Amino acid sequence: MPAAGFAAPVAPGGVEFEARITPYVIITCIMAASGGLMFGYDVGISGGVTSMDDFLEKFFPAVYRNKKRAVENAYCKYDNQGLQLFTSSLYLAGLVATFFASYTTRRFGRRPTMLIAGIFFLAGVVFNAAAQDLPMLIVGRLLLGCGVGFANQAVPLFLSEIAPTRIRGGLNILFQLNITIGILFANLVNYGTSKITPWGWRLSLGLAGIPAVLLTAGSIFLVETPNSLIERGYLEDGKHVLKKIRGTNNVDAEFNELVEASRIAATVKHPFRNLMKRRNRPQLVITFALQIFQQLTGINAIMFYAPVLFQTLGFKNDASLYSAVITGAVNVLSTVISIYAVDKVGRRALLLEAGVQMFVAQVIIAILLATGLKDGSDLPHGTAIVIVLLICVFVSSFAWSWGPLGWLIPSETFPLETRSAGQSVTVCVNLLFTFVIAQAFLSMLCHFKYGIFLFFASWVLVMSVFVLFFLPETKNIPIEEMMDRVWKKHWLWKRFVTDADLMDDDDEDVYSKKENGKGDAKAYDNSQL
Repeated sequence: MPAAGFAAPVAPGGVEFEARITPYVIITCIMAASGGLMFGYDVGISGGVTSMDDFLEKFFPAVYRNKKRAVENAYCKYDNQGLQLFTSSLYLAGLVATFFASYTTRRFGRRPTMLIAGIFFLAGVVFNAAAQDLPMLIVGRLLLGCGVGFANQAVPLFLSEIAPTRIRGGLNILFQLNITIGILFANLVNYGTSKITPWGWRLSLGLAGIPAVLLTAGSIFLVETPNSLIERGYLEDGKHVLKKIRGTNNVDAEFNELVEASRIAATVKHPFRNLMKRRNRPQLVITFALQIFQQLTGINAIMFYAPVLFQTLGFKNDASLYSAVITGAVNVLSTVISIYAVDKVGRRALLLEAGVQMFVAQVIIAILLATGLKDGSDLPHGTAIVIVLLICVFVSSFAWSWGPLGWLIPSETFPLETRSAGQSVTVCVNLLFTFVIAQAFLSMLCHFKYGIFLFFASWVLVMSVFVLFFLPETKNIPIEEMMDRVWKKHWLWKRFVTDADLMDDDDEDVYSKKENGKGDAKAYDNSQL
């Protein structure tokens, strides 16, 4: 983590945005990122409880019976659509909730949206921990999903807008770091509660209340971002907050740029329609691609069902949960590496290196499973250890690349006038494909067998090629200057941001006015936001 006292990069025209890395900013971002802790716990806890006999016997007796009797095909013992729905329903609810979260984020601010997320989380925890039947269990997951939709909409925006440009990537990755900590915490909880019968699974689901309380309480005390305050017409409040988070009174240059960006945003009557305009094509395409590719790495399949997957590969119950804890710990440590490296090495380098690492690991895992796991038998001990190590290699590469950067890059590339809508699309696409993978993975594992790893490896190859040719570097570039310094200089995307593309009658030619210095920065109608 960079030390205090750094200034942000010099903007075009020689204007330096002074910004000190103050303890207040660090603490604020840590509190906000607790939304990731809740998300991660929900991801990690589902795989553990779905491997517990007491849970399966109560809610999924068919799966329990299949697990207990000898089966010819080890890959298919957990193939059950209802069991997969328990995991995936959370993401389906999040998909719907993100559209409402986009409105609240833009209309009321980032902080209230995070508070709403916390309330949904708390309600979901109560339903899940007290569940008496499958419908009550699914309702709890749906409420948790609504919390995920609101939190994933607001938290990345909050972090990007609070953080100074120099360390924006590192602070934004706190969200992903908390996701990985949540997964590790869930794995540890599952390891302990699996030995508590018959209510260990209730404790696993109920302890989600800890991160839910952290997010809810944190949202009450957090300050709103200056971008949101200025966007909603609170200029003086925005300037006051900007001084507070930058640790200096010399914020006029940055404040004026934010006001000008807000003036442009105010002329956009329909943010979602505006997203479809040609000038926003680069951000939209990259956002879609990153979210789809993030899920097609196969990481969530492993994180959702880690204990189940390890049991399928022949590990006993304790060994499977212990292996899940190991991969969770690797996930956390590797994300810490990303916090340090993302603003030094850059986004592209991390993604490309990880692509090679993930591809090699998954291909070798597939080969070992093809040769070592036969129907009706367990993996040889030595082969099982190697596979756990390879899964750790895969998880580590994802954790310092596609995990955090899949959220960071979209949050820092959309201009203010479409940022809330853009983040909504980001969350929507991510949750849609997360739902698809969660709902389909156990069935895919049954039918593809070891080939499931080759399936994901082939997509890793495709996404690495995409990064190589189509993803520009955004390291150390202020959010409001992405158009001039990134898109207009890219070999492909510059074709979509010509002067003609930046002029738009529907939006009162806002970009040409900005370039010509026309218009009163304060003369915007807040009702149009």
